[in-house]
Amino acid sequence: MKTVKISALSAAILLSGFASTGAWAADNETVVIGLAGPLTGPSARIGKDLENGAQLAIDDINKQHPTIGGKAVTFKLQSEDDQSDPRTAVAVAQRLVDSGVAGVVGHWNTGTSIPAARVYHDAGIAQVAPVATGHAYTKQGFDTSFRVMGHDDDGGQFAGQYAVNTLKAKRIAVIDDRTAFGQGLADEFIKSLEAQGVKIVDRQYVDDKTVDFSAVLTAIRSKNADLIFFGGVDSQAAPLARRIKQLGMNATLMGAGGFVSQTFLQLAQKEGEGVVALEPGLPVDQMPGGKAFEQAYQSRYHTHIELHAPFAYDATRVLVAAMEKANSVDPSEYLPALRAINYSGVTGQIAFDNEGNLKAPSFTVYKVVDGKWQPQTVLGGTKAK
Repeated sequence: MKTVKISALSAAILLSGFASTGAWAADNETVVIGLAGPLTGPSARIGKDLENGAQLAIDDINKQHPTIGGKAVTFKLQSEDDQSDPRTAVAVAQRLVDSGVAGVVGHWNTGTSIPAARVYHDAGIAQVAPVATGHAYTKQGFDTSFRVMGHDDDGGQFAGQYAVNTLKAKRIAVIDDRTAFGQGLADEFIKSLEAQGVKIVDRQYVDDKTVDFSAVLTAIRSKNADLIFFGGVDSQAAPLARRIKQLGMNATLMGAGGFVSQTFLQLAQKEGEGVVALEPGLPVDQMPGGKAFEQAYQSRYHTHIELHAPFAYDATRVLVAAMEKANSVDPSEYLPALRAINYSGVTGQIAFDNEGNLKAPSFTVYKVVDGKWQPQTVLGGTKAK
């Protein structure tokens, strides 16, 4: 394998004494990997979590003294803030391209990843999304777009089946935030219900800035819903959960992506109890490299993983692994290797289908029990239950 030869060569140079600090630095090439996500705004903690995961990957790669194309290579992360805003994301993508990054890890939102993907495709560089679960991101047909977790067509289907079969919901209402992610997820959830012969009792809409859910919940309460599905993320799911309890509604709140974070627990407080959410991927302690990653993360950053750091780590590692396999940091040479890769990551096995989606993705259902997100069951992947 190419990687083994590179590692052996690096070791041989080190042992023979030729790789003194000065000699190594003189022939060292710096390769920049872009990181794009929400580093400010309501989702800033998740963006920082992604950045931390990617930086850990860069550090671990550099510790191996990689050699690509006969040159010693040092990888560097360049982070850009897309503010979870599609227009800003396009500007960020162009900035990363203009600065000459070899590839990009990002973005977090589907709504930012979709327009940014065209910029990366036009420049011919890889975009490996650590999240961006809306299927529309990879349905654009760009051979530069990849994603290291399952998409919402699958997530919505699993969530709908779980709501009916396990939660035994009879009267289901749906709210979405009108983003590419939230609306797309809600649509897939409804499709799953309809395939099971279940019709929703109400569908309401908000936007991704809504903080007061009183009006939509009042409408839903009149329909006697026993489950409310929300297509949106943690920073809005928390006030939604609180308002449901404050209005005395006896309905379970359910989501499917972007709920399972420390931010949700802190914002929702005791009103978050009983909320159910399906999240792409395995629980950290069930990931092949999850426990070691969590330990390394906490040791480095002195905080808990917020949500998607392991996926940002793997997105970065799989991008560099493709470069090592192709023995080139030129996207035109490493992209075929990335499309064909089969990589054992922290989160599990990473291989892509023709669209750039993760093959055989897993999903985990969580529930807030005693103020903590507790895994309930794993669906899909190789651990279907």
